[in-house]
Amino acid sequence: MGKRIVIVGAGAVGGYFGAYLTRAGEDVILIDPWPEHVETIRRQGLSLTGMTDEETMTVPLRALHVTELQGLSREKAVDIAIIATKSYDTAWATLMIAPYLAPDGYVVSAQNGINEERIAAIVGWGRVVGCMVGNNFTVDLYEPGQIRRTMPRSPSVYSLQVGEVHGRITPRIRELEKILAAVDTISVTTNLWGVRWSKLCVNGMRNGVSAATGLGGNARDAHDQIRKVVIHLAGEAVRVGEALGYELEPFLRLEPNQFLRASDGDAQAMAEVDASLLAGTKGSVRSNLQRPSMAQDMEKGRKTEIDEINGFIAAKGAEVGISTPTHAALTQIVKDVERGVLSAKPENLFPLLP
Repeated sequence: MGKRIVIVGAGAVGGYFGAYLTRAGEDVILIDPWPEHVETIRRQGLSLTGMTDEETMTVPLRALHVTELQGLSREKAVDIAIIATKSYDTAWATLMIAPYLAPDGYVVSAQNGINEERIAAIVGWGRVVGCMVGNNFTVDLYEPGQIRRTMPRSPSVYSLQVGEVHGRITPRIRELEKILAAVDTISVTTNLWGVRWSKLCVNGMRNGVSAATGLGGNARDAHDQIRKVVIHLAGEAVRVGEALGYELEPFLRLEPNQFLRASDGDAQAMAEVDASLLAGTKGSVRSNLQRPSMAQDMEKGRKTEIDEINGFIAAKGAEVGISTPTHAALTQIVKDVERGVLSAKPENLFPLLP
């Protein structure tokens, strides 16, 4: 028999995973707290669109309301629980699904931020696996039962990376790789923590900036002043990651040291990073509809993950004695926009210009 897979959080990422896994014949159940979304999926399936016609589909899925979870006690145990909620919902989502895990079942974090420690505090380190969702895997739940992908699928770029927290290659990580290959291109990493922090650098330079400015991905990176703030955020995050001892990996087509040198005023590095960010706004690299998840949350009036991304970087910086004034300031600005003290506009970040 196949693995029973439960995805807690049927938003953009969780729903996308669920649709492709179900289409591949996997035994999948979605669990979500948004009643209208669950009912839409039950009534007419989950509809996906992308940047090609081949990505347009509607997939019938089994979806449960959070309040119906207890019914799983009378069913096959959960082999793989994928947490795809917001980072601030990690603890309750893990607590909720933990009683239904099979004896050898485990929990996969497919989220922004670094949440493995929160999950391990509930189920133990031996039942935690990481799944890094790549920078080109940008999806948007824009209506109940409707998800769109706003950056192209690419067979030459890994959209997903899975890894054990201890870095070893295990049979279960190979099995998970094979299962998730139905979703997108995937690889196994022996450097989960370095991969996680490298992705956090990207989220730290994108999500909060778009939330504070109201700018989509292309407009954000094309804005001359905002792009300078973005580069400074990247440099601070790289410096913290290195101080924590992580082996950072290239991100956004550049080496981490290029962002660090650019933020420190190295003219050549600044030109390289500047050109790379601008190149990402051209052609079919990114749809003009693309908006980071935090900007989507801001637009929809939901709580953002600013504390779990930029606030987390600032907190970790404080632990190792690395100053992160840009991340700390951005965290406060996003909170002010959340509360309506500020409106989202580029001028909010001009005081952060180095």
